[in-house]
Amino acid sequence: MTVPARRVLLVTHPSRDVALNAVLAATRRFHAAGVQIVVPKEDAALDIPDAEVVEDMACAEGCDVAIVLGGDGTMLRAAELTHHAGVPVVGINLGHVGFLAEAEERDLTTVVDQVIAGRWTVEERLALDVTVMRDGAVAHRLWAVNEASLEKADRQRMIEVVVEVDGRPLSRWGCDGVVCATPTGSTAYAFSAGGPVVWPEVEALLCVPISAHALFARPLVTAPSSLIAMELVGRVEGVLWSDGRRSVPVLVSDRVEVRRSTEPLLVARLERTPFTDRLVAKFALPVHGWRGRQRVEPS
Repeated sequence: MTVPARRVLLVTHPSRDVALNAVLAATRRFHAAGVQIVVPKEDAALDIPDAEVVEDMACAEGCDVAIVLGGDGTMLRAAELTHHAGVPVVGINLGHVGFLAEAEERDLTTVVDQVIAGRWTVEERLALDVTVMRDGAVAHRLWAVNEASLEKADRQRMIEVVVEVDGRPLSRWGCDGVVCATPTGSTAYAFSAGGPVVWPEVEALLCVPISAHALFARPLVTAPSSLIAMELVGRVEGVLWSDGRRSVPVLVSDRVEVRRSTEPLLVARLERTPFTDRLVAKFALPVHGWRGRQRVEPS
């Protein structure tokens, strides 16, 4: 994109002093360039000078891009606020890991200047549409960037889950839960449950059982067009979590369907940093001794 930004949504972690300092620094720079700042009503307590406060679910309308100051949790909140409007998000990490963030706090000025100049490209990330069916009708609809996880509601009891892929039953697990994740979410909950790391450019859906008592309980990678369904059997009810932020109850008679969303997460990329480099940096992976590709001299 080369069109300068004129209206920017600012989403931040309202309880962090470091976030407030970053917000004020970014706001001053945007205002100096004639860019209008918009904040969701939930962040109104920050009292940002000359910012336009808009109801949360309408705050992204008419914005060119969303700047997110915080950790992955704040990025997930921003994704929820922006995906209906098709507004890309760019994250500045003020948290611990910050896998979804594009830059670190030290890069704040550079990020703001690039946004003002309109120097970014948009990358689409696969997201999830999740439906809970009850008695032949839709009981709940959820949208997720990282994962949808069906988990036990009672900590002392396992749930019994039958998993279906593309209309065919696959297996029944007595387990603590099942995580259905995107490639973006492969480094989040699914990773903790023993799932594979999937490069975000890969289009696929992941299904990872949590502490399953079964011989066949391996992480599964399905086609991006697949429909993964989960049904509770037995007598123990569960709870469905979306990105660890929203939850709804799941009854034994319910059916949970997970599919690729028609509304992807849009990420504003300022530079093309390889995912491998991000993985090494975030997990502090040992790469000493690497010599790289050997150059072959022409004979």
